[in-house]
Amino acid sequence: MQFKNPEILYLLWLLIIPILVHLFQLQKFVKVPFTNVAFLQKIIQDSRKSSRLKKWLILATRTLLLLAILFAFSQPYFNDHKNTKSENIILYLDNSLSSQAKGEKGFLLQVAAKEIIENAPQSNNYSLLTNDEFYDDISFSELKKIVLEVNYSSKKPSLQSTFLKINSFSKNKTKTSNEIILISDFQNIYNNQFTNVTPPFSIIKLTESQKNNISIDSVFTSNSLEETVLHVVVKNQGETKKNVPIALYNEKELASKQSFSIEENSTKTILFPIQKKEAFIGKIIISFSDTFSFDNTFYFHLKSPKKINVLAIGNEVDFLSKIYTEDEFAFTQNAPENINYNLLPKQEVLILYELEKISEILSKSIQDFISKSGSVVIVPNPNSDINSYNQFLQKFSSSTFSSKNIDSLKITNINESHPFFKNVFSKKVENFQYPVVNHFYEINSKNDSKMVTFENTISFLSEINTPSGALYVFASAINKKNSSFQNSPLIVPIFYNFGKFSFQQSQLYNYLNEENNIDVEVQLQKDEILEISNATSTFIPIQQTFQNKVTITTQENPSEAGFFDIKKKDEIIEKIAFNTPKEESLLQFLDVTQLKKTNPNITVSDAVSSVFKNIKKKNEVQSLWKWFLALAIVSLFLEILILKFYKP
Repeated sequence: MQFKNPEILYLLWLLIIPILVHLFQLQKFVKVPFTNVAFLQKIIQDSRKSSRLKKWLILATRTLLLLAILFAFSQPYFNDHKNTKSENIILYLDNSLSSQAKGEKGFLLQVAAKEIIENAPQSNNYSLLTNDEFYDDISFSELKKIVLEVNYSSKKPSLQSTFLKINSFSKNKTKTSNEIILISDFQNIYNNQFTNVTPPFSIIKLTESQKNNISIDSVFTSNSLEETVLHVVVKNQGETKKNVPIALYNEKELASKQSFSIEENSTKTILFPIQKKEAFIGKIIISFSDTFSFDNTFYFHLKSPKKINVLAIGNEVDFLSKIYTEDEFAFTQNAPENINYNLLPKQEVLILYELEKISEILSKSIQDFISKSGSVVIVPNPNSDINSYNQFLQKFSSSTFSSKNIDSLKITNINESHPFFKNVFSKKVENFQYPVVNHFYEINSKNDSKMVTFENTISFLSEINTPSGALYVFASAINKKNSSFQNSPLIVPIFYNFGKFSFQQSQLYNYLNEENNIDVEVQLQKDEILEISNATSTFIPIQQTFQNKVTITTQENPSEAGFFDIKKKDEIIEKIAFNTPKEESLLQFLDVTQLKKTNPNITVSDAVSSVFKNIKKKNEVQSLWKWFLALAIVSLFLEILILKFYKP
């Protein structure tokens, strides 16, 4: 038994009062003379015994009356929940874009919010976690206000990160018992994210009523002399759909419109020809009612890409001009004796092609070039002055060239996990004819990343880590006398990516909540920064300023799809487009009924009301004050009966 007002029990000492009254009760006896009282002796003894019994009964009823009143005011109760800690209910409410889907009672997020308000116990404290916010130690009234104002979010953290957040703030509440409730549609979450080490929690599965969805999966372009062709990849989940309208807009102007049919659970590419212009601010809209509406609109920005400046210093070679074509690059070659140092600051890529020696003045210029985010490629000469090369390399790291090794080795291994080779290979090539070199210098380095290696695992091409910029070093000359590398298909993607990785062009579009790196060709003064904004929001992205560009990184912001301007004060430098992650469109959900078989800590429910009903039942108390009040009344009634009808 527990007491709501246990301090009242300190008044139990008052029980001594009726006892003292009983012990010290004084009665005045009147003497009446009788001639002979012997015959009354037996009657007097009986009367004294009856009178004493009556007094003890009255004492008992009065003591019981006072005791019952004190217990009634202390409000005793029974509670099956033996935990004496205060209880906090931790709610995770999934407000991702997929919660826009309709269930049997309406939109999933709104229905969940309504049921929380209707069923949550009003006496508990709460912690509310959404995909983008966390509210700790809030009352029911605060919870009610917050859940009514929760908006959809493009963010969708993994279940593991959600558990980490819950565990972190649960540990800070050492005197609190926590009830954990997860409310989500559990889209794209798999069983291995639920482990036996997770704390006990309840799952409420939000289920959409419709199982059909059509979405714009991706967009890409192909070019001809006169026009650009836009390829729109549409993904269909569910039954076959016919005569689906799709429209292409340039800003607010309708550019083209057509309709298409798509088979069950398939993808289809829709083509839109676009006349070549300086820029096309494109928006694609599919007019179709299905599970999700947010993925029926897609934003992209088509513009003429900036030409990347590439300067090669060394003897003239043909293969570089074939790779660095005029439509994408501004390629220049300088002979070693006629280097135009004024060109260096304007370049993105500098290729030192088989120089016999790196002079001190060239070394200092390259060092300044790399410090301003330039990319440098070093291809040694068969007769290189190794000391001059090593003096140059040691300005950036402890890397050095060893003496020349005259040995034929095959180039066999490519580090495909390196970002440099991302999307280069669609599949593993069988029966590949490996290029061969006849001599090489071994690269000695502790801070390099091997990109391509020989058959003996010695590096053929390495990326040397530098504080800024990029430094790529070949281990051997690649001229046709020394190597067959120029005849290998590897040479094109490697040298092409030297150029493409030196300047991150803004893409046709970006995805929200992904790390997007964008290079903006602009010069900023000391205290100037770039902002990203649209009609409703403005934020300052992470940015790094170099001599001729600013590198912008976005991830947390923006939080909504659409077009955004990159601004220098009030001047619009560039437009970029953001779209919702395409994973949000997938109709793939976890079967939560299978979780109980592998994890006994999980309670699965399909209704918010049933979970809160169980919590209320577990915390339900049986108040006893009414019974003690009734006992006090009964005690008083017994005393009255004894005084009135019991005659000793």
